Amino acid sequence: MTSITFFYRKRREGANYSLEQVFDDLISRIENRYSVKKKILPYVSSGFFKRLANVLYAPLHQSNINHVTGDINYIALLLKKKKTVSTILDLGILHRTSGIKRKVLLNIWFKLPVYRSKWVTVISEATKQDLLKNIKANPDKIKVVYVPISNEFKRNEKVFNKECPTILQIGAAPNKNLSRLIQSIKGIRCRLLIIGKISDSNKKLLEEGQVEYENKVGIPFKEVIKAYENSDILFFASTFEGFGMPILEAQAVGRAVVTSNILSMPEVGGDAAIYVDPYSIEQIRNALLKLIDEDELRYELIKKGYENVKRFDADLIASQYEDLYRDILEVKR
Repeated sequence: MTSITFFYRKRREGANYSLEQVFDDLISRIENRYSVKKKILPYVSSGFFKRLANVLYAPLHQSNINHVTGDINYIALLLKKKKTVSTILDLGILHRTSGIKRKVLLNIWFKLPVYRSKWVTVISEATKQDLLKNIKANPDKIKVVYVPISNEFKRNEKVFNKECPTILQIGAAPNKNLSRLIQSIKGIRCRLLIIGKISDSNKKLLEEGQVEYENKVGIPFKEVIKAYENSDILFFASTFEGFGMPILEAQAVGRAVVTSNILSMPEVGGDAAIYVDPYSIEQIRNALLKLIDEDELRYELIKKGYENVKRFDADLIASQYEDLYRDILEVKR
């Protein structure tokens, strides 16, 4: 039986499980046809020596097919090129750096891993175009394979709380735009449910604005699902995102979504979300008020959301990965 090694990052404390969940689901759909090995890297991707140790670890565990599942693209450097698929989630790390550091990251994280892979998958057309702007590569080598929605997220109808809706915020990193959300809800009676470690500056904003909130950090996947079910609105107006899985997770559960009108988010959300300029506090505020006040709009977006998630069916996406694996093995259907 053909063997595939899936290389996973070692998660940082408090990091979410979305990446791991995606590939765990993929493995569950193909493991009856392949001998699957799941290898979690020995070290968190931090510092030169830990990353070097990860690079040296990878070739000791390669198989007929190697799949680098993202966030650790540099480990492809010593894997067999003709046997390797690399998934690139986004180029956010490049957009946060400059100068020599950016050049080093560009080469080690993107240029060399793309060169050292038979196929490169990206999770959105927006990510593909961003990648091609930054490196020279054959566009045909880079395949858009969307992130599938987990079947753990199921339709869960809830009476909308118009008096004090719960707004769910997934992630608290700077790009997740929590600070503008906090500023936008001034005077709106609502409650925030924030998943992710809140910075001191955002804690101060919450206190100054007298915002009612609950914070959860590093919670199990089932608790994340419960957070969607207990919410009324998802806010995901990120300033940078390679995909935007929370959009789909909220739509699958049946919650209205406010998200950004830039990058991959319109590609993911389709016609089933309200889109805003993520840098405009006024637009964010107006969008939230519309969802709270306009029942018909909210119902329509939820209805369209159920349809939109069908584009991200896990079996369909698993078959797209298998096409690449077959190509590596030179096996024709």
